[in-house]
Amino acid sequence: METQFVEWIGYAAMATLLISFMMKEVAKLRIINAVGCALFVWYGFALDPIAKPIIVTNLAILGINLYYLLKIKFSSKTA
Repeated sequence: METQFVEWIGYAAMATLLISFMMKEVAKLRIINAVGCALFVWYGFALDPIAKPIIVTNLAILGINLYYLLKIKFSSKTA
C-alpha cells in the first residue's frame, strides 16, 4: 500500500480514538472507539513489516468494546 495512504489510516485511527473519549455516553464512546480500533488494526496490517503489537492490542480492545456493547444492548432490553 502507498506509504502516504497508510499514514492517513493511522491518523484517522488516532483522531477517531481521541474523539471517542469526548463522548459522555458510554455506548457512543465504545462504538466510536471500536471504529478507531478497527482502523488501527487495518493500519497495523498495512504497515511493512506488519505491526503485530498494534494489531493484537487493538483487536483485544475491539473485542472488549464489542462485549460491553452487547452487554449494554441486552441489559437494556430486559429492563
